[in-house]
Amino acid sequence: MTPPQAKSAVHHHDVLIIGSGAAGLSLALHLAPHRRVAVLSKGPITEGSTFYAQGGISAVLDDKDSLEAHVRDTLTAGAGLCDERSVRYTVEHGPASIRWLQDLGVPFTEETLADGSIQLHLTREGGHSHRRVVHAADATGRAVEDTLVGQARRAPNIELFEQHIAVDLITREKLGLDGPNRCVGAYVLDRSNGVEIFQAPCVVLATGGASKVYLYSSNPDGSTGDGIAMAWRAGCRVANMEFMQFHPTCLYHPRAKSFLISEAVRGEGGRLLLPDGQPFMHRFDPRGELAPRDIVARAIDHEMKRLGADCVYLDISHKPAEFVKGHFPTIHERCLEFGFDITREPLPVVPAAHYTCGGVVTDLDARTDLEGLYAIGETAYTGLHGANRMASNSLLECLVFARAAAEHILSRDTATPPALTIPAWDESRVTDSDEEVVVSHNWDELRRFMWDYVGIVRTTKRLERAQHRVDLLMAEIDEYYSHFRVTNDLLELRNLVMVADIIIRCAMQRRESRGLHYTLDYPERDPAQDGRPTVLKPTG
Repeated sequence: MTPPQAKSAVHHHDVLIIGSGAAGLSLALHLAPHRRVAVLSKGPITEGSTFYAQGGISAVLDDKDSLEAHVRDTLTAGAGLCDERSVRYTVEHGPASIRWLQDLGVPFTEETLADGSIQLHLTREGGHSHRRVVHAADATGRAVEDTLVGQARRAPNIELFEQHIAVDLITREKLGLDGPNRCVGAYVLDRSNGVEIFQAPCVVLATGGASKVYLYSSNPDGSTGDGIAMAWRAGCRVANMEFMQFHPTCLYHPRAKSFLISEAVRGEGGRLLLPDGQPFMHRFDPRGELAPRDIVARAIDHEMKRLGADCVYLDISHKPAEFVKGHFPTIHERCLEFGFDITREPLPVVPAAHYTCGGVVTDLDARTDLEGLYAIGETAYTGLHGANRMASNSLLECLVFARAAAEHILSRDTATPPALTIPAWDESRVTDSDEEVVVSHNWDELRRFMWDYVGIVRTTKRLERAQHRVDLLMAEIDEYYSHFRVTNDLLELRNLVMVADIIIRCAMQRRESRGLHYTLDYPERDPAQDGRPTVLKPTG
């Protein structure tokens, strides 16, 4: 006899936001005066990439700078693949986004001018032709996230659900309903209460990127491409996933978990050195340490492989100690914990997977291919980044498209559609796993072959090897998923292997080297590919 199906808890909201970083929380705050909003967080609400972002937010705030210069710099960094409409839209809304954060109370770093006036301190990072990066010392993400969380906790129309991980999107098509297909909610695993139903006429993916598909990453453990994988399974197009950005400088230490050393360190004069103390960036780009990240990461990778070195070094000890401590207090204190004093010695650094430049295809209203489903932040492909993200454009994109999504959602009919009868999550034919080692083994295998074969430098042969391995893993994980109860680790692994497959397929389609995608088999850029993103559409 089949055991009775447990009844799932059902939550009803006007908008369901999956993800609690800068994009998700900004959207929630824009919507809160007008809609009932649920915000899901996989773990503690601050445990996302936003919280760990050190550098800052780019925006044109200096009279010597211009919107046109910011557009031009972004297009240059994107290596001919940016969507200029998206770039202009984002840049033009930058100053207003900073003012909005200031009004919320984000404590940005300021400076006092000679005439006694006070203004925001602007720093410069790789790819920028002017100082235009607003920051809160070297912990901008923490300052932004803490402020947004505080505001969201006080907003009466926002419900925050921590320790909730989305399993899959619910659509009319999946429910077997007639009429146009649209997203109507999501199945969500409450870690303490099993799988629940969140029903909403508008669902927003703000789940961040997929850098944990690689062995070494600067991202927190939750960066497993959940939103990208869920949108793909729901039938949405995904674009430019071959462009995975590797941050050039993460601390090389066995206990540091690739602690990020902000690009602003190089922006303020930090130099990259070989193990013998010799500088090398001038041999790869006339901009030296201020070249875009893809160039710096490849240069470091080249020198490490040429020398057989475990790391290179980043040195800012030639600057006054008080300058270094004042500009980089968090980095200074954290490095001291690992035995390094950046005011006195160079730091060992290596590249690590850092940012997903591709994602779920959206328009300028943040809409995906599926009615009722939006994507914002690192989850989305807006066309802003092209083949390489310019430093500090990421948080800006979160803010700008959170507002764009809010404006579109608020422009829709205010009448809430009638609730649908959604079947409870069926666990009547699955059991608890007695082989959790399968998950941990597959997780490790996936991240290792992605690092070895689909990393900073690629070849067709390496990509074919990776495709063969990912095919085997996908079959094994699908079989495992169908037999055992879902867990956080299993859901993340299922999403990661799907995203890995998409990355490999995108990389195999691009037969040129451009931006973050560098292949030894096609080392030159193909002008015929200018402006042509790699777009994949799910079959079936």
